[in-house]
Amino acid sequence: LFDSSLGDYDCELSMGVLTIKLGSAGTFVINKQAPNRQIWLSSPRSGPWRYNYDPKTQSWLSNRDYHRLQDLLTHELSEILASPVRFPSL
Repeated sequence: LFDSSLGDYDCELSMGVLTIKLGSAGTFVINKQAPNRQIWLSSPRSGPWRYNYDPKTQSWLSNRDYHRLQDLLTHELSEILASPVRFPSL
C-alpha cells in the first residue's frame, strides 16, 4: 500500500495532537489550538502553518495564503507516498 523505501511509519492521536511519522520522509504534526480556534500544522515539506475555520467555505484556511488544509495535506502526502491521498472534508 505504501512506499516501503520510507522505512517505518506510524500515526498517533494523543490529547488533540495527530502525529504522522513517515520514516525518512519526516513527520507531520497536526495540533488543535482550541483557545485560538485554530489548527496548527508542522509539515516536513513546507514547514509550519496555521489555519482558521471559514464558515462560508466550511474549510480550514491558511492565515498566510488562504489555501485549504486538506489541499496541502492531499498534495504533500500523495507526493510522499507516491499514491493518491484524498481528504473529502476537514
